[in-house]
Amino acid sequence: MTRLFGTDGVRGIANTDLLPESAVSLARAAAAALLPRGGRVIIGRDSRTSGPMLEAALAAGFASAGIDVGLAGIIPTPAISFLIKDEGADFGAVLSASHNPPEDNGIKFFGKDGQKLTVEEEELVETALGAPLPPARRIGRIGSVDAAATRYAAFLTGTIDSDDVDLSGLTLVVDCAYGATGSIAPRVFRHLGARVIELHTEMDGERINVGCGSTHLESVREVVLRERADLGIAFDGDGDRVLLVSSQGQTIDGDQVIGIAAVHRSRKGPLCPPLVVVTVLSNFGLEQFLRDHGIGMVRTPVGDRHVAQAMLSHGARLGGEPSGHIIFADHAPTGDGILTAVQLLEIAHDAGESLEALAQGIPLYPQSQRNVSCPSIDAAKIVPLVEVARRAQERLAGRGRVILRPSGTQPMVRVFVEADNRELADTVCEEAAAAIAARLAH
Repeated sequence: MTRLFGTDGVRGIANTDLLPESAVSLARAAAAALLPRGGRVIIGRDSRTSGPMLEAALAAGFASAGIDVGLAGIIPTPAISFLIKDEGADFGAVLSASHNPPEDNGIKFFGKDGQKLTVEEEELVETALGAPLPPARRIGRIGSVDAAATRYAAFLTGTIDSDDVDLSGLTLVVDCAYGATGSIAPRVFRHLGARVIELHTEMDGERINVGCGSTHLESVREVVLRERADLGIAFDGDGDRVLLVSSQGQTIDGDQVIGIAAVHRSRKGPLCPPLVVVTVLSNFGLEQFLRDHGIGMVRTPVGDRHVAQAMLSHGARLGGEPSGHIIFADHAPTGDGILTAVQLLEIAHDAGESLEALAQGIPLYPQSQRNVSCPSIDAAKIVPLVEVARRAQERLAGRGRVILRPSGTQPMVRVFVEADNRELADTVCEEAAAAIAARLAH
């Protein structure tokens, strides 16, 4: 059977690949496989136009399986992880395609611990999809979660450990990508005293992630420079990742965020154990920087779920991805963009330095990335990449590394090259992408 779940849940074009019937079936299967004794599920969504349609279907599927449903409305994905525990619920679901375009949508499931499902749990759900499901003895109740956004915002501000953090005097440009953070992030930063310039904070499902947010930093960079702001903060559509732009327009990516936070924690804490968890895409420069500060690194496959699971097994308190999925395990079990920004602002305040200055101490190797479109996600998984990767590695001649992988969320092959100079990285990346495209053409 073709695997339904990808790197981050089930995704597809809404009403084409991901139908209301699919949502009903997935909910019923999840209930049968993971909630055999019943329980309560919290459902949230981002601002996509297809969200209410799929929310209704997902809620109906759970209720028909005897599961009570709490609807949290439009809210960041990590808020569901918080609300599961705050409400004492048994399960969570989010309707979002994260940083994908508006026509896409997806379904992510969370367990009672607030973690995304393991691969084994997803396989149980997929197995249940293929089995007949008898009618439930009772019909679950569907209602709203009271003050979900307000409670989540209070949780975020409560994660600050210092008593005297005051952001007054700071000007922040906050880009919410027309998504789920629009009504919460500006409120949190203003509560901490900052002057906030809002960018793309309307919840517009037709424009979510389009030319804005963490995957398109041009607009937030432009406003930061024009307004002479201290920092730009850019989220993706569902708010589980964040990238920063310095006052000089420089990007501060997830690797630099991890480096800044790890060294700060080791000096303040110490960081115990002295290691962080990252993916294979994290920069070798970060690894060297952490080693110089006595901090180890564990690498996992791409995906914040893999990072979270490795953090659990190693007892690590910090981990994440270059894309800005950062997990501060002392506060939350999953990546949270607003939480990450709050933590970084507190670190800068404690250090008495700008985040730009702190980031400059982390030398990063040049990286080049390309996406090669495929007819489908399944087609991307069967492209013969080994030979292309071998030739690309030979071209690098020991001066870098190459990673070729099918996307777990979109129909494309992702090409990643890291080298000791920009020209070499870009050249090898272009050659590898062209070789893959040629193979797909045949």
